[in-house]
Amino acid sequence: MNRLFFPLAILVLLAAASTSTASVLQDTCKSIAASHRDIGYDYCLSFFQADKGSAAADKRGLAAIAVRIAGAAARNTAGHIASLKRSTKDKSVAQGLADCAEVYSSAVSDSRQAAQGIASGNVGDAVALLSAVLNAPDTCDQGFEDLKVSSPLAADDDAFRKEATIALFTTSALSK
Repeated sequence: MNRLFFPLAILVLLAAASTSTASVLQDTCKSIAASHRDIGYDYCLSFFQADKGSAAADKRGLAAIAVRIAGAAARNTAGHIASLKRSTKDKSVAQGLADCAEVYSSAVSDSRQAAQGIASGNVGDAVALLSAVLNAPDTCDQGFEDLKVSSPLAADDDAFRKEATIALFTTSALSK
């Protein structure tokens, strides 16, 4: 009987461990979707699935993954801004893009520092940095509104806003 019990007990423990790990991701996405209506559960899951490690990550791991993804998105947006700056002839649009380039450059730097804060256990600093990162799309949008020109970055800003929100949410959850 003991010979049969031991392997069965190990299987039960392994199943419980994999279920609890998967539920961290699922629970996180349920919480995000419930508190941020513009970010659905499926969007959240697909966001995290960009990193294979998310399926087995704990809360700290998910925060690190989210910050890494948001930082990469900020870099991509900065690259898109640089491309648009090279091709625009409109001085107002060029000015708006220059302002957005600065904001997104800061978002890249702040994301990097937030990731370091998570790794070192300094969650408070990481949350403060990610709050600034989350302001990047609004600041960029506002600059174009002030110039009274249509933003060529509206879609980029909307996507980044969601990604930065997920990063901030998962990191804030570490202090609870």
